[in-house]
Amino acid sequence: MSTNPGRPLRLPAAAVPAACPSWSGEHPRRWLDALPPRWVPLPSRTGHLLTASAAAAAITGLLALPAGWRPWAAALLALHALWLYVRPEIVPVSAPVLAVLLVVLRPGRLWPAAVIVLASVWAVAVLRLVARRGQRERALDAAGGITAPLPGAGRSLPRGLFLVGCGGLLLALGVAGVAVLPAHGPDAGEGARALPASAWLVAGLGLTALVSGLLGRRRATVLRAAAAPVLRVLVREGADGDTEVFAADDTAGARPLFRVAVMEVRDGDGQPDDPGDEDDTEELEEFLQRLDREGPGPLREAVLYGAPCDGAEILLVTAAGKADAPPVVERSSGPVRPLSEASVRRLTAGEKRRAARRAAYAELSRSAGEAVAAEAVAGEAGGVAPAGVRQWRAGLLHRLCALLLVLWGSGFFWGATGGWRGVLGALAGFAGALWLPHWLAWRITADSEGLWFNGLRGPRHLPWDEIRTVACTSTELKVDSRRASFTPWSAAAPRWPWLERRFGLVHPHERAASEITALWHDPSLRPSGPADAGRRGRPLWPLALALAAGWTAALLFLG
Repeated sequence: MSTNPGRPLRLPAAAVPAACPSWSGEHPRRWLDALPPRWVPLPSRTGHLLTASAAAAAITGLLALPAGWRPWAAALLALHALWLYVRPEIVPVSAPVLAVLLVVLRPGRLWPAAVIVLASVWAVAVLRLVARRGQRERALDAAGGITAPLPGAGRSLPRGLFLVGCGGLLLALGVAGVAVLPAHGPDAGEGARALPASAWLVAGLGLTALVSGLLGRRRATVLRAAAAPVLRVLVREGADGDTEVFAADDTAGARPLFRVAVMEVRDGDGQPDDPGDEDDTEELEEFLQRLDREGPGPLREAVLYGAPCDGAEILLVTAAGKADAPPVVERSSGPVRPLSEASVRRLTAGEKRRAARRAAYAELSRSAGEAVAAEAVAGEAGGVAPAGVRQWRAGLLHRLCALLLVLWGSGFFWGATGGWRGVLGALAGFAGALWLPHWLAWRITADSEGLWFNGLRGPRHLPWDEIRTVACTSTELKVDSRRASFTPWSAAAPRWPWLERRFGLVHPHERAASEITALWHDPSLRPSGPADAGRRGRPLWPLALALAAGWTAALLFLG
């Protein structure tokens, strides 16, 4: 991982429990040696969980449709791909039960292969659970028997409530769908088999969320019930918002041990502060700055409460991000996720790519500023305004993407018949009329007074001194204001960073963001006069009406 210049931010001595040992030396290495083999899946970020959920949905569809499996069997087998990542605690019980059901009921073709797959999944899950015990034992050995009561152990515990609520709702919807939808055999149509399988999958996803919430809440309750083992560590906020934990002697931030999602524990009863508190604005600004930051935050000293292992709950008392501020108490809002060597290599490669991209974009911004300055000098020499009104607008790439989206979305309902086709078509037309005009004809105008953005009802104005951020993040060009009433403006278009690096291409969003930033930071480069009403941006509602009319005609005459 990239190094952090300077020393880690110091934690006040008063926040460190007496005789608290440092997690350093051979103890972190022994903890890492207890990880399961590299071929055992260990999710290191939220994206992996989303990938596992998508894989479960895809497997359900393949088993229920081409393979002709019964809906319950297709969904339950597919859910094991998700449980192996998210809840391996379920697999030692669910895999043998499902294997027996497959042998007895034989719900579809290739069931013997499915039994072999379940046996493999069971073995991997058990191996991961055994490794958890080894990690916990070595963390306790590093603590050396030193324990301390958790700060704020008497506060209310919100951990897991959201997952329990969402899981219960999904489980109820899935069970209702299973009860209402009729069961169909393998000779029934694809639609007749897909809906029950989807209902079983939704029920399984609800059960997964419900169990995750209950387990997280139980482990957090056990952690708070008595004095917990304590260790001195280093932490930092990762590029994606999760907290990375390092050994106490890893002051370069070279090798994170694990990642965990955390949430700050507030003073008092755990409820948010009074909205009228004078510190709210400052806290909001700090939060927005963290969102805008690219790359990881600074290393901070911290005390870790609990025995970290795969799936564990912990609490952190960390140094504040600014001088003279009190330490920050953070509880885990998700399970501990150990990082294997392969995960660290991927994180390191990603950080190097982000650093190279930031350097390239900084150079682009400098070049854009020089180009704008050169235009201003040329304008002054010619006796015209230092910099005329500048505009950035949707191009061919945006229009092609909008067209492809319309064609792709039409396929979902064009084959439908009866009333469903009219209902889906009307909903799609309404959404397209609201959204497509912005994608097809967005425009930003810069003049002496600030930025103007066109919209359905007319242009919006953002003065130069109220701009908070101008950024190009991933596929989105975004401009936001310090004024709370201003809705952030954004425009999206696909991009392929590897193609841009390979051929030295500059994405239109990057160029626009760089040029706008140059004008924002250097007032001498801005246009000297205001734009007239026509150049500030015309309302887009006539285009929305035209699109809605064309869509309605297509539904009526091409149906």
